[in-house]
Amino acid sequence: MPEILILNGPNLNLLGKRQPEIYGRETLADVEAACAAIAGAAGASITLRQSNSEAQLIDWIHQARETAAGIIINPAAFTHTSVAIYDALNAFEGPVIEVHISNVHKRESFRHHSYVSLRAEGVIAGCGVQGYELALARVLRLIG
Repeated sequence: MPEILILNGPNLNLLGKRQPEIYGRETLADVEAACAAIAGAAGASITLRQSNSEAQLIDWIHQARETAAGIIINPAAFTHTSVAIYDALNAFEGPVIEVHISNVHKRESFRHHSYVSLRAEGVIAGCGVQGYELALARVLRLIG
């Protein structure tokens, strides 16, 4: 049973509470439940994790080299700043899909640049938390 790792960066622990006009009212628990159902129906499993620490995210990416068939990542603010996460993702051999809940291209100009996009097979932005489900469908397709 292939495992898909879903990683979430800083402040996403507040999903559903922080700026619901931008990020919606769904929580990471809602995302996890929806993705677990989709993965289970496809004969796969998910592990969803969130950290406000760049180092922790990097450690999980390193571990995924041994355990995961694909990674879905919402790096949040680290999207625009972290060469270290980009480098860690480059050491992962499976597919990577980048997710953003909001449409980053309709927001501040500093949000338009992503280091992670240089590594990702695809980027989903502006679809709300449904973006995770779309990303999961794509990863499952890529891993066959």
